[in-house]
Amino acid sequence: MRVYELTFVVDPRVSDEDVIALTDEYKKMIEDGGGNVPRVENWGRRKLAYSIKKLSEGKYVLLYITTEPGSNPLPAVELRLNQNDKVLRFLTVRTDREQDAQPEPEPEAEAETTEAPAEAAAGEG
Repeated sequence: MRVYELTFVVDPRVSDEDVIALTDEYKKMIEDGGGNVPRVENWGRRKLAYSIKKLSEGKYVLLYITTEPGSNPLPAVELRLNQNDKVLRFLTVRTDREQDAQPEPEPEAEAETTEAPAEAAAGEG
C-alpha cells in the first residue's frame, strides 16, 4: 500500500463552499481511480511564505491518500489541479517510504584521543 499527502492552496477570494466542492471533486477523482482518502484536513486561511499572483494568503487543504501499488490516480488529479485557476499551488508527497526504509546502522563510536596538555618543564622562577 502506498500512502501520499496531497496539499493544495486555493485562492483566498474563493468561498468556503467552493473550496469544499473542489475538495469533494478531487476526492471523488481519487476514489474513482482506485485510491482511498481516509482523512481530509481543511486548514483554512493562512499566510503564504511568499506572494503568489500578488496574493499573500491562501486556503490550505490536505488530503491523505492511500493506493494499491497497481493503481495510481494522482497524475490525473495533478493535471486537473494544474489546470484549475482557483488553485495557486499543490504538492504531492509519498510518505510510505519512511515506513519501508531500513534504519541506517549507527557509526561506531570513535575513540576519543585527548592529548595531555604540555607542562612547562623549565623556565619557572
